[in-house]
Amino acid sequence: MFKSFSKLMLPIILGIAIAGVIGTAYLTQGTGEKEIANYQPKSIILASNWDRINESYNGNKEMTVYRSPSCGCCGIWVEHAEKHGFKIKDIKTDDMASIKQKYQITSDLESCHTAIIDGYVMEGHIPADDIKRFLKEKPNMIGLSVPGMPLGTPGMEAGDKKQPFAVFAFNKTGEVEVFQEHQTY
Repeated sequence: MFKSFSKLMLPIILGIAIAGVIGTAYLTQGTGEKEIANYQPKSIILASNWDRINESYNGNKEMTVYRSPSCGCCGIWVEHAEKHGFKIKDIKTDDMASIKQKYQITSDLESCHTAIIDGYVMEGHIPADDIKRFLKEKPNMIGLSVPGMPLGTPGMEAGDKKQPFAVFAFNKTGEVEVFQEHQTY
């Protein structure tokens, strides 16, 4: 398949394709078909703004996550939470509407996945450090939400494309307040 490409272009095209799939990658280059067939990257660096741990948390780290079996961004968010020390029980379901109803998530707060920890609801692509701070403070709220799926949030990273977003806290009566704003990150 690659025989028609020049030896100069092939490593560049492969590097772009791999970087586009796995994020920022630093790869060594082979020079021929045999090297490509047997290629093993010597080092891959996956970097995310959200991988840095800025907030410590020593409480309960067992979290149940409900998500659609076909949602890839939810799986990436689960990995993000695990990097921050959360132990995830991953439940894939096609009935997310009943989960949202059960946990009193109104349509204006909805996102693609719902997590439960210590009786609190965590809706959507919330940075793990915000969850840890919320759990330490234990406010009189049901939980947190990042409505929709803003580009740049954990699990929704798209290179340099980043949308400012807010993490909202919400209570049983439907009141919502800004818990954390992420304008630049």
